[in-house]
Amino acid sequence: MSSYDSPVTVGLIGYGFVGKVFHAPMITATPGLRLVAVASRRASDVHADHPDVDVVADPDELVQRDGLDLVVIASPNDTHRPLAEAALNAGRHVVVDKPFALSLDDARSIVATAERCGRLVSVFQNRRWDSDYLGVKQVIAAGLIGEVKHFESHIDRFRPTPQNRWRENAGPGAGLWFDLGPHLVDQVLHLFGLPSRVTADLARLRDGSQTDDWAHVVLDYERRRVILHASMVAAGAHTRFIVHGDAGTLVKRGSDLQEARLREGIAPGSAGWGDDPDDMVLFDGSGETRILPTPAGDQLQYYVQLRRAIAEGGPNPVRPHEALGVMAVIEAGLQSARTAAAMAPALTADERSAWV
Repeated sequence: MSSYDSPVTVGLIGYGFVGKVFHAPMITATPGLRLVAVASRRASDVHADHPDVDVVADPDELVQRDGLDLVVIASPNDTHRPLAEAALNAGRHVVVDKPFALSLDDARSIVATAERCGRLVSVFQNRRWDSDYLGVKQVIAAGLIGEVKHFESHIDRFRPTPQNRWRENAGPGAGLWFDLGPHLVDQVLHLFGLPSRVTADLARLRDGSQTDDWAHVVLDYERRRVILHASMVAAGAHTRFIVHGDAGTLVKRGSDLQEARLREGIAPGSAGWGDDPDDMVLFDGSGETRILPTPAGDQLQYYVQLRRAIAEGGPNPVRPHEALGVMAVIEAGLQSARTAAAMAPALTADERSAWV
C-alpha cells in the first residue's frame, strides 16, 4: 500500500527558462503531482502562470517547507549540489535538472547523500522521450540496420551572437558541453552503455564568446564509434541523427518539436503534443530506400514515471548510476579538450558494475 494517497507535493527552485518552460508545465500536467511552491525572485512571473502557487525568494526556505514531498532544482548549475543535498537532508525526494553536478565527485556526493537519507534522487533527462531519439532507438532495436558501427548525434543551432546569461558567461558549469552535452551523452549511454575512451574538441567560435560554443566529441566502443556534435553557428543543413550499421543506414533530419511547442505555451500531453511530421529514411544494403514514420515523443513520461517511483515504488526514470555515468563522460570530455588526449571515464569498478 502506497503512503501517497494524495498527490505528491512539489516545490520548484528556479523560474528562469528551464523552470518556466519545462518543469512547471510538466509538473502541473502530470496526474498525481501538485506544484505548491516556487523559489524565485520573479514572483510576478510565477503568479501570472500559476496564481495559486506560493512563491518564496529563498531556496532554503522552500526546502524546509512543511509537507513537501519533492524538490525540483532548476537553478544555475553551480547550485545543484548544495541545493540537492540540503533538500535530501530535509527528507525530500529530489530531481536535479541537467547537468547533475559540476563534477563527478559532486555527483557522487549527491548520490551518497540520497542513499544515506533513504530518498530518491533523479536527473531530468527529458530527451529520452524525444520523437527523434525514440525513432532511432526503435529502428536499432528492430535490427533494421544490423549492428550499429557508426552513430552521429547532432544538436545544431544558429545563435551567432553570444547572450549575456550565465550559461554563456564565464563561470562554473557554463558552456555548450555542460548545456547540451548531458543530453547527447545520456541518449548514447542509454543505447550502448559506457564508452572506453572519450576524445573531445571544445571551442569558442563566435566573436565575444566567453565559454565553449562548439563541441565535437568521439566516444570509443570496441567495434563502434559515436560522434556527438553541438554548435551555435549552424544556420542550416541540420541532420539530427545519422546511424550506419552493417545492414544499412538510418537518417533522421528533423529534431523533436516538444521544446518549440512548450515555448509556444502548448500544454504537455495535449492533442498532437509529441507528433513529429519528419519521417526517418532507411537505406538498406542493396541501395533501396524506405521511409519510416517517426513515433510521437512524450517528455511528460519523465514526470509520470517519477511520480510512480515516489508514490508506488516504481523504477526511478533516471537512476543514480546513470547520472554518474553521464557526469563521468562529461568530465572526461573536459579533460580531453584540455590535454588533447583520449580519456577514460573515471568510474570505479563498483560504479561500472551497475552498467552490466
